[in-house]
Formats: sequence, C-alpha cells, structure tokens
Amino acid sequence: MTGELAEAGERGTLEIDQSVLRKIVEHAADRAPGTRHRARTVAGLGVGGDSGPSAKVSSGADGLDVRLNVALSYPSPIRSTVADVRERITRDLDRIAGQQVRSLSVDVDALQGDRVPESPRVQ
Repeated sequence: MTGELAEAGERGTLEIDQSVLRKIVEHAADRAPGTRHRARTVAGLGVGGDSGPSAKVSSGADGLDVRLNVALSYPSPIRSTVADVRERITRDLDRIAGQQVRSLSVDVDALQGDRVPESPRVQ
C-alpha cells in the first residue's frame, strides 16, 4: 500500500438519507432565536410533551426542496425571524451535508406568547 488515496470517483459515493437532511433542517430552525416549541395535541387535547419545528425534504436534480412548519414567539418580528431561520438552514445543509437548497418554504403555523395558561382549556 502506497498511502495515496484513489481518485474520488474510484473511492465510492456518499448518500445522505432524507431523514438525516430533515433532522439538520429541524435542528437549524430549532436553534434560531424566536422559534418556539408547541404543546403536543391530538384533536385539540393536550397529550403531554412538546414538539418543535417539522420539515419535509425532497431532492431535486439541482438541489433540495424544503418545506418547514414552525411556531414563533409572540410578539416577534416575523420577517426577520424567518429570514434568520432560512439562512441557518441553508448554511447548515451546505456545511454539514454539502447540499444546496433549491427552494425553501417556511410556514408559520403558530405564534406563542411567553404566558403559559394555568390550566388546560378542556378537562
């Protein structure tokens, strides 16, 4: 063995599963200031615990298509918070997985204040 590496094409390929890319997106969004977790619910009833941002990632010929659902703090500057989330996701996907983002859709599906209700609405 001479210690030299073979050419990149001869060494094999690297495939990153969509679930890994989804986790990178969700983690990047979760770290952004202004994003919040929301209480887990089923049919409007609390089931305990919380959930953070959720994403769907699909691969296209020239990059990734990302769709993110996220809750934000209220009150907060929505445009600048979403811009920060977009920048973090794009940067982390490139830095961690070497993937480029073709499209990134961010759906703000909740605004949550800091006040937590003392008791659930339905008992």
